[in-house]
Amino acid sequence: MRIQLTQRAEADELLGRSPLALLVGMLLDQQVPMEWAFTGPHTISERLGHDLTAEEIASYDPEAFTALLAQKPAVHRYPKAMAARVQQLAAYLVAHYDGKAELIWADAADGKELLGRLQALPGYGKQKAQIFLALLGKQLGVRPPGWREAAGAYGEEESYRSVADVVDADSLARVRAYKQAAKQAAKAE
Repeated sequence: MRIQLTQRAEADELLGRSPLALLVGMLLDQQVPMEWAFTGPHTISERLGHDLTAEEIASYDPEAFTALLAQKPAVHRYPKAMAARVQQLAAYLVAHYDGKAELIWADAADGKELLGRLQALPGYGKQKAQIFLALLGKQLGVRPPGWREAAGAYGEEESYRSVADVVDADSLARVRAYKQAAKQAAKAE
């Protein structure tokens, strides 16, 4: 299946072939529109002049990396904070997974183990980990036993709750409508 999270061909193509780009996009997916967050890895790779590697990001001068993300158009609404988080994530991947994001899920025995591995990532809390687990299962075929249960409501078929369910412009609109309804319900409480 082809990734279509940003609705921009070149950004989606990178997400589809680079597990690191997908992880970074998910990390950036907070306090900005989903498409902006998931376009971030493509913007970073364009500015670097090549695909992302965890080793390069982890060893990049922090001030220079912040400047790279802050350059207009900024990669995120909070480029300094997100630059630090992206570098922490990259350093963790280098230390624990030989810099290869796909090793996080390559040999996970079950959904619970994979969820635990994702939650251990810097910047990934339970909800972000569950959404990414659902994305892996629904769109990339990474389906260790019990993955749907570990992903919680995000693992439900056709739930349209998160980026895990975005496969085209229509599903993006449905996810956006779900999120707006959830926000309104939270405000009403």
